[in-house]
Amino acid sequence: MKDVYDIAVVHGDGIGPEVCAAAVEVVRAALGNRSPLNFREYPAGAEHYLKTGESFPDASFEGCRNADAILHGAGGIPGVVHPDGTEAGLDFTLRLRFELDLYANIRPIRLFEGVTCPLAGVKAGEIDYVILRENSEGLYAARGAGVQLRGELAVDNLVQTRTGVERIVRKAFELARQSNGAPRDGVRRVTCCDKANVLRSYAFFRSIFSRVAEEYPDIATEYVLIDAMTMHLVLKPGHFNVIVTENMFGDIISDLGAATIGGMGLAPSAELGDRNGFFQAAHGSAPDIAGKGIANPYGTVLSAAAMLDWLGVRHQDASLAAAATNIKTAVNDALASGCLSADLKGSWKSADITRMLCERVAEAN
Repeated sequence: MKDVYDIAVVHGDGIGPEVCAAAVEVVRAALGNRSPLNFREYPAGAEHYLKTGESFPDASFEGCRNADAILHGAGGIPGVVHPDGTEAGLDFTLRLRFELDLYANIRPIRLFEGVTCPLAGVKAGEIDYVILRENSEGLYAARGAGVQLRGELAVDNLVQTRTGVERIVRKAFELARQSNGAPRDGVRRVTCCDKANVLRSYAFFRSIFSRVAEEYPDIATEYVLIDAMTMHLVLKPGHFNVIVTENMFGDIISDLGAATIGGMGLAPSAELGDRNGFFQAAHGSAPDIAGKGIANPYGTVLSAAAMLDWLGVRHQDASLAAAATNIKTAVNDALASGCLSADLKGSWKSADITRMLCERVAEAN
């Protein structure tokens, strides 16, 4: 346990500053006057790029690298790009992932009471699984290293290493051991999602998965091809417990999963390495609604709760773990009581949701 935890806060672009500020406010309310968290703000993103010509200053990177955890709002504005055509703002997330080796991208997919599921007949508690996305390799490892030949040919390589696959697969089995199992049958299960029937890189991923699985005889295993997975996540989401997959596939199916629980506004994420932890909602910056006071803060608030959980386990700090539990309970209760933002077909403003969450966690403190 530490006396003080330094949290690097990067608000980012669009609705990022709104949802990030809401999450900080809820965390402060949950921890009370004796909060051990010291929030330090750093600039980065597309708006900073427009002002300064720099989207991720070195000082901000150093602040994030040295912090105990990183909390982010959202990054990027459509049309604001670097000379090579890549998004200014997106490089913030990607640089952290690759340079801090944040290899485990954990994306919980859970249907809350009070939220209408777009899948007919599916109720709260019937969707509750985790997508574990390998975050440092795969197709996205080619960013900045691909080849474009005279405007006629472009090549990006998909990279899988034995070390990279082993550690993400092992993380998946550990998460399954800590879980309550799949909603439909209670079985602790890890699903390997790949395209091993076509590509050697995914056959390699699958072979390593199979070997690591032998170390976890108490956890059920299965294999699902990515195209079939997109169907299964719609037709039988209650079957899944933990899904582990390559970087790009994880990026795609986590958005699909979020759609089944009400949208990206309810999709938190934790990106973890051996030392650093980076926490943000999975949604984008939504500049079209920025400043209107209607942004959904739940995803970022839940990401902040995941941050407290991670810090609490890492530093054996029960106070942080308790605050995380109180925040998650407050979110559950708020959604169940009809405290819904516009994207959830409700009329609650961002500030009103934040205020309600703060009141609830303060009462539990």
